[in-house]
Amino acid sequence: MGVTLTQLGAFVLVARLGSVRAAADTLGVSEPAVSKAIASLRHHLGDPLLVREGNGMRLTEGGTRLIAIASQMVSLAADAEAAVAAVRTGGPTTANLHLVVDSMIAEFIAAPLTEAFTKRRAGSVQTTFGVATSREMRALVSDRLADIALGPMLASEQDDRLISVPLTRYTLVIAAAPGTRLAGPPSRWPWLIGPSGADPGSDVGRLLRRLRVPDRRISVFGHETAAWAAAADGAGVVPAVAGLIAGHLRRGELFTVALEDPPSRPCWYATTFKPEHRTTATTQLLNFLTTPDAMQIMCSTGTGVPPSRLRPPVYVTIWS
Repeated sequence: MGVTLTQLGAFVLVARLGSVRAAADTLGVSEPAVSKAIASLRHHLGDPLLVREGNGMRLTEGGTRLIAIASQMVSLAADAEAAVAAVRTGGPTTANLHLVVDSMIAEFIAAPLTEAFTKRRAGSVQTTFGVATSREMRALVSDRLADIALGPMLASEQDDRLISVPLTRYTLVIAAAPGTRLAGPPSRWPWLIGPSGADPGSDVGRLLRRLRVPDRRISVFGHETAAWAAAADGAGVVPAVAGLIAGHLRRGELFTVALEDPPSRPCWYATTFKPEHRTTATTQLLNFLTTPDAMQIMCSTGTGVPPSRLRPPVYVTIWS
């Protein structure tokens, strides 16, 4: 039996994410399924491809040569499946768009944003979204397991197929309950963060590293509003998007804490393939994301989603 797309897809994600577990979580399959796919590929090609090194994985020379080819093959397979599906249906069909977003966008923005886009397209596009870390988002878009990623800037010189389009800047503030006593530098304060802050590649993650906050000073909550509630109870400080936390500030439940070196105004980006490599539906969504309607949704507090929806499924074609 020859090399399969399942094996190549598993190899690419393990190589990009650095572990079998991360690849399995991203694909929504078991770790043994990923390990079996990698083992079969190794046996067929006669090369280890990936070897464990410290807490991650390192590509062998053979794996380094394979990764670029495997990525292209997985991407082409997704294109082929979409092209044949369009012919099989005999004409225009409902396009499926898969987004990956960080947990903060998922909690407050993704649902109203995708609903507004779907309504504008009059049912011609069906949009779903899943939650991923910045590292996972880059891998999912690069391998066409997702069409667009919303969150921090992901495009890099190492992958010149991707482009990160700036959508809107926002103000990141540090908030605490009135009367909260904070002694010493920020690295000694108790910090309360949602899932997005636990992602080293997120804007909050970078802020915590810049302030040299040790892990023992950080408490991670299941969603952003839980971290806000703990801060309102006096448990510590919470980094938050000013527009999203505005109601708490207005009611006096929280106040902003000044830093000597305040965080710069970060930006949310849409990362996808460059125009020559993306689908028409993806371009339509990217165009929508730069409209005033989309900007208003991203700058408003939104209605959020229940915690149970914080990691909806990412649909993966290579495992079908």
